[in-house]
Amino acid sequence: MSLLIVWHSRTGGSRQMAQAAYDGAAGEGPVVMLSAEEARPEDLLSASGYLFVAPENLASLSGMMKEFFDRCYYPVLGQLNGRPYAQMICAGSDGSGAVRQVERIATGWRLKEVHPPIIVNTRAQTEKQILAAKSLRERDLKPCRELGAALGAGLAMGMF
Repeated sequence: MSLLIVWHSRTGGSRQMAQAAYDGAAGEGPVVMLSAEEARPEDLLSASGYLFVAPENLASLSGMMKEFFDRCYYPVLGQLNGRPYAQMICAGSDGSGAVRQVERIATGWRLKEVHPPIIVNTRAQTEKQILAAKSLRERDLKPCRELGAALGAGLAMGMF
């Protein structure tokens, strides 16, 4: 039972969140972490559960993460039914637009949400803040690590 973490990051926040989740899951069972550019339909098919990690860009899911979903959606449609998933969003505002997009895609794939979305709000509102490299605090990364551990353990124990 393996966990696939698919992530995209422009300024480092989402990458740090994905890495924290990977670190948490690594001791629980098999886990694979792939960037959205690298992830393929066969990666989705070979995994037992998923964690999608992306930034919010302009109140939506980042373009590269959306491209991953666009590229992989139809090749796996009808083949992932019932598999567990969770998501984490790194946002400058509320992250709700990106969350809704992932939820709609997961609904189409018939995935089962097993944890509420984690949204790390960097409060980046100016162009300079938005484009700056992010360095997330431990208090922001701890829930990401815990979610990775919970997903990894849940898959290893067959809970999902």
